[in-house]
Amino acid sequence: MSGRYDDIIHLSHPTSAKHPRMPMADRAAQFSPFSALSGHSAAIAETARLTDRRVELEEDDRAELDRRLGLLLEHIRERPEVTVIWFQPDERKEGGMYRTTTGCLKRHRELERTLVLEDGTEIPMGDIVGLESSCFHGKMQIE
Repeated sequence: MSGRYDDIIHLSHPTSAKHPRMPMADRAAQFSPFSALSGHSAAIAETARLTDRRVELEEDDRAELDRRLGLLLEHIRERPEVTVIWFQPDERKEGGMYRTTTGCLKRHRELERTLVLEDGTEIPMGDIVGLESSCFHGKMQIE
């Protein structure tokens, strides 16, 4: 005999009469990797998520937007179709994203300063940066 364990190397594996053998899948699970920092990967993903910075409109652009909004509100009973470009602030971090939403205008909530579309989308008027509608054509000069 040349090694320390030569005397037991050929013996059968001991089995317990009280405890059944653990299945191989369960044994393997004991050694699988685990996340020592739970939530860390989610925090990294959130930090890496990109947001846009809100752009402030020039005075002329704001005036044109106000004219379009006024004309749109004059035709609200007709439920005109409108395409709105607006900034949606991010709920978790600074910035947000610009959205383009198209639908029929259902209501104007004056106190909340929001436009409500027929599908229930509510758009804060302060976040609108662009409006397009067929009711503008022929009614005002669009540049």
